[in-house]
Amino acid sequence: MVALVHNLAGNLTLPRINPECTVSADGEVTLDSAQMANAATIAAVGVRRGMPEQAIVVALATAFQESKLENLDSGDRDSVGLFQQRPSQGWGTVEQIQDPRYAAGRFYSALKKVEGWQEMRVTDAAQTVQRSAYPEAYEKWADESKVLAAALTGRATGAVACVVPDTPAVRGTAAAAALLSSLQLDWGKKLSGQARSAEAAGLTVQVADPSVGWRFAHWLVSHASATGLERVRFGDLEWHAPEGKWRPVTDGSGSDQAQVIAEVFH
Repeated sequence: MVALVHNLAGNLTLPRINPECTVSADGEVTLDSAQMANAATIAAVGVRRGMPEQAIVVALATAFQESKLENLDSGDRDSVGLFQQRPSQGWGTVEQIQDPRYAAGRFYSALKKVEGWQEMRVTDAAQTVQRSAYPEAYEKWADESKVLAAALTGRATGAVACVVPDTPAVRGTAAAAALLSSLQLDWGKKLSGQARSAEAAGLTVQVADPSVGWRFAHWLVSHASATGLERVRFGDLEWHAPEGKWRPVTDGSGSDQAQVIAEVFH
């Protein structure tokens, strides 16, 4: 569930239910760990497909409205998944649609076919794809989706902060393997040459510039809860799971803008 949303355009308060992740980028959005991971996956699929940031905003606003960023196993009639896509309407099988990567990919493919979607309001672009009975409903999530998109595309620095308990479901080699597998599923197999596993320690991701670095750093933190991730370092900042915040690196290791370093719980 969404726990708390606050943005510069106004205040919107929803039930406070175990918030675990806070995204700050010209506004603030607080989500639970499952919502945060789904949002990061939606953004990753969009970036991998070469979609502009506005497409990611539209996709996130759609998933906010349709499922509150939860991968639902049921809905109106035969709707399932993040975007409440319907097998009977040709979106795919139930199993396919409940794969967040597949569902996001199908949404972007449909959006790309909409002539002039880039100039439309968020709600109009989303409605052209979704054909909802509530065509204006997507607009109320536009500001929140812009905050998430700014962070998850790497335009913001140290913007995704998630608190993860120090009792992970997986540790060591299993955690490192889960982390690399999830990364490759979202970003594609070609990432294999860019991301290098460090066996039980975690992995490193080679990056070309700071925005790409923050894109991956934020993705890693977003998926920390399910992957046994304990620490992420990029540049002069470091995120630590139990505390959940980005702090300046203090061990004298210097600024490394060429790689994102991820460590799992041992």
